[in-house]
Amino acid sequence: MKLLIATPLYFPEIGGPATYTKFLEENLPKDQFEIEVVRFSEVKHLPYIIRHIAFFWKVFCCAKKADMVYALDPLGVGLPAGFVAKLRGKRFFLRIAGDRAWETAQQKFGITESLDTFSASKNYSLPIRLLKFGQTRCAKMAERIIVPSSYLQLVISNWGIKKEKIRVVYNAFEPIEILEGKEMLRQKFDMKGTVFMSAGRMVIWKGFEMIIRLLPKLKKEIPDAILHIAGDGPEKEKLERLVKELSLQNEVIFLGNIPKDELLRRIKASDVFVLNTFYEGFAHQLLEAMSVGTPVVSTNVGGNPELIEDQKEGFLVEYNNEEAFLSVFRKTLDKGISEGVVQKAKEKLLQFTVKRAVDSFIKECQ
Repeated sequence: MKLLIATPLYFPEIGGPATYTKFLEENLPKDQFEIEVVRFSEVKHLPYIIRHIAFFWKVFCCAKKADMVYALDPLGVGLPAGFVAKLRGKRFFLRIAGDRAWETAQQKFGITESLDTFSASKNYSLPIRLLKFGQTRCAKMAERIIVPSSYLQLVISNWGIKKEKIRVVYNAFEPIEILEGKEMLRQKFDMKGTVFMSAGRMVIWKGFEMIIRLLPKLKKEIPDAILHIAGDGPEKEKLERLVKELSLQNEVIFLGNIPKDELLRRIKASDVFVLNTFYEGFAHQLLEAMSVGTPVVSTNVGGNPELIEDQKEGFLVEYNNEEAFLSVFRKTLDKGISEGVVQKAKEKLLQFTVKRAVDSFIKECQ
């Protein structure tokens, strides 16, 4: 099969589509798939409308010899790729790893409701309605929609898409072996005290603000508590100002964007990994934390319960619930409890093997 992948990002760019494209190139059997990639990043330097026309033409030219067009986003690349597939008479698959309309509405239009509510409602301003219409139109063109969690399957069915054509294919996870022990890594990174580690793109729904505000209360119980945050994003300056306002410059360490291998080592050296998120489709970051043997505390939202059963592979609490987080943090620092959780977490990872992900994808293509 000649597979044409239309992607907004491509390695070494950072982001889910880039990682996923690389995964397909490296793991789909070469005797069954011939892959060609069309990258939106190659035309992104062009003016707004021109770049979409240019991308459409690139996909149109490349699709001539393809058997299937596979778009990794329902708007910027998905709509052009979908129309090309229709014009060329090619099979069209679409991968959706999140709701782009909701994310934009949260960041630019002040929308605060959950994705569950947003996906089922139509009472929004014209720009938001256009975004929702665009991704729904793309989804309706697709023969098959691939999502990384059952939660996202439900969200997309709220768009009015038939559930039977939305298929769950869990992302693959390959643990990275870290030979250094925890104490060696703590010395390497000069990590002192009880370290709470968090990471992710600094956007509103990642909930970093609450964790920072919680720190003074946490320090009353754990005096040497310190928070390390890896990542960057539009909320970073706001969070830095908050740290100064609370006089926590010595207790909150912003690491910025750091290489994946360093991030995993820092997570392993930490005492707790925390992700206070309002929304996750499939939190690859949680699997990474689980793989290095650090207890995980996150929220019972989105696809998180598909990765973690509360008090089994980790701990799940309500988003922004300070008392719940404080209570769980006490449990994670109990060695007897944390060791059992860590062991169960590593067993859970066996459900997300490369073979399972590849076999599932091939089955959907047949």
